[in-house]
Amino acid sequence: MDYYVKHSLPGRIRIRYDKGTTTPRQATLAQSLLSVQEGMTKVTVNFTTGSFLIYYDTEILSEKQIKAFFMALSDKYLKDEEMLNSVEVPQNQPSLIQILAEMTIRHYLKHFLPIPIRTVLRVFNLTPRILKGLNCIRKGQVFKADVLDATAITMSILTGDANTASNINFLLDIGETIEEYTKKKSYTDLAITMLSDKDMVQVVEGNTEKSVPLYMVKPGNIVAVRTGALIPADGDIVDGEALVNQASITGEPLAVEKRKGQSVFAGTVVQEGELFIIVRAVGSQTKVQNILSMIENSQQLKVSSQVRSEHLADKLVKYNFILSLLTFMFTRNITKVMATLMVDYSCAMKLAAPIAVLSAMKESAQHGILVKGGKYLEDVSLADTVVLDKTGTLTAAKPKLSRVIPFCDKSEEELLRIAACLEEHFAHPVATAIVHAAKDKGLQHPEEHAKVEYIVAHGIATSLDGKRLLIGSRHFIFEDEHITEPDRLKHIQEEAINKGESLLYLAEESQLLGIFAISDPVRDNAAEIIRKLHKSGIVNCTMITGDDEGAAKTAAEITKVDHYISHALPEDKVKYINEQKKKGHKVIMIGDGINDAPALAAADTGIAMGDCAAITGETSDIMLSSDDGLDGLYKMRIMGKRLMNKIDRNNRGIIAVNSALIGLGLFGLINPSLAAILHNSSTILFSVQATQSLLQEKY
Repeated sequence: MDYYVKHSLPGRIRIRYDKGTTTPRQATLAQSLLSVQEGMTKVTVNFTTGSFLIYYDTEILSEKQIKAFFMALSDKYLKDEEMLNSVEVPQNQPSLIQILAEMTIRHYLKHFLPIPIRTVLRVFNLTPRILKGLNCIRKGQVFKADVLDATAITMSILTGDANTASNINFLLDIGETIEEYTKKKSYTDLAITMLSDKDMVQVVEGNTEKSVPLYMVKPGNIVAVRTGALIPADGDIVDGEALVNQASITGEPLAVEKRKGQSVFAGTVVQEGELFIIVRAVGSQTKVQNILSMIENSQQLKVSSQVRSEHLADKLVKYNFILSLLTFMFTRNITKVMATLMVDYSCAMKLAAPIAVLSAMKESAQHGILVKGGKYLEDVSLADTVVLDKTGTLTAAKPKLSRVIPFCDKSEEELLRIAACLEEHFAHPVATAIVHAAKDKGLQHPEEHAKVEYIVAHGIATSLDGKRLLIGSRHFIFEDEHITEPDRLKHIQEEAINKGESLLYLAEESQLLGIFAISDPVRDNAAEIIRKLHKSGIVNCTMITGDDEGAAKTAAEITKVDHYISHALPEDKVKYINEQKKKGHKVIMIGDGINDAPALAAADTGIAMGDCAAITGETSDIMLSSDDGLDGLYKMRIMGKRLMNKIDRNNRGIIAVNSALIGLGLFGLINPSLAAILHNSSTILFSVQATQSLLQEKY
């Protein structure tokens, strides 16, 4: 690819390419290939100017390395038909100015047509709006903006002023076009922001697997999906069996069993088991549909201020009619009557509020936070209780193996090898710590065991050499499985409590083989975030964890939470949340593991950490960025409060401005056409105001 650096700053670079030799589709493919490189924060392409705007992490990449990426974009990639067909070039949409200019030209060109043709066109244009108003009256919806519009047009016709009727209709068309364009753009911007080029999928090639970006998955590929992971594409199972949660598609709360020969769909989650799926519909396409569906559904989850805006807008219509009637009774001036009819509160209120919500969701997405409906931003702003998981939430999500304590004749390395072989199947932070520790020591752990069984919030069970093999919590090993407790166990547990370590137990049959001590450092900003939440009005921050007392107590003391509960099962979290809700508290639950999913569903607002299990993300109402960690929780709190204030502030402004316009029309200071122009202009201004960033000020 021919290119040159147009402008460069640390972390930001703009690169121009030759539009004559690089097609828009090739530029889109280059954007996709660049986006998945480690250290790339954001890559956008402008086809009109022929440029890439790249944001990158200076600790990982340099300008020299980015130039090297462009040098590597040879014909091998940019002329590969299969890769080119995997990307879609965004279609250039006409701008709002172009659309309005075309409408204006068409409207005024009609004045040069013969009178008979003008009359036919006028009837053709005015009739639908009048019928729309009559249809509202037929349904008993007399006090609607459509009835106001139809009344103004009808009065103009009846008074013999057809030109005014035509102008009013044109101005109403302008207003509706602006509304539709603005709302559609808000939807599109939000969808584009939510699409990620970095989603990775496990593709099976022979006896090996490799991670590839979602957009590179093609029909016919075989993908592997395991416990806790999202199914990336529609397809048919060729091997394996699993319980699949299909709530995102069918609404079924319980997982269904899936095995070879059956179909599965993108967006559903493997709750337990392992599937090998031959792709039928490309994952990136199905993801786009899921995002669009989510945005569409999010509009049913309106904030109360938005609902109040719509109800208030409808209520105020009746006062337009009353004022118009009084104006006619006292002045007999049709022009003044029409001026009062041309201004209503409905347009601006019903447009500005949803745009504010969509803009807030888009802004959240720009911060890497997925919000599934404006209602949840409001709920976060009103909450007074926060329930937090510990591991992966309050802690750094990067626990480390601190020591291995053998209780058999096997070496520490052998015990670690066995544990890593079991834990590599699960994307839990503790499992990752075991696997990373084995990798750091260069230990190989080929699978010699039978199929593993994951027991939520307890551990893993399998068999090796004909013997039952277990790894998990103290409760699972000693209480559920009745493994014999060795003499020095109590001393080790007390020592772990003092060190704030979590203990993972490995057992074979009835014998304890070894203990793995895991240290999980608290996030650096956890205490500060808890302090800020308290300052923002949260009265109760409770940490609930399945960890031992010592680890829970240490984390609680560091983070300054109000309460903590240790040795908790998933049902204990749900029970606590329901108890708080019964007391009248509005509860946020934040977690990351599969075992947190029931609690997330039970809370008023369920928030998942960025590195959560897929099923946890599906269950949640909000999913934070993996980069921000807990800071995203406080961001959502602030954004929710500011969104509510923005909607209420806009409503007050809309009422003030439109009341002033009605007053001007009433005193004959503006005519109906000017009233309509000013009304539409104010609607645009309030819509623009609704799109302003919520986090532009310090938070």
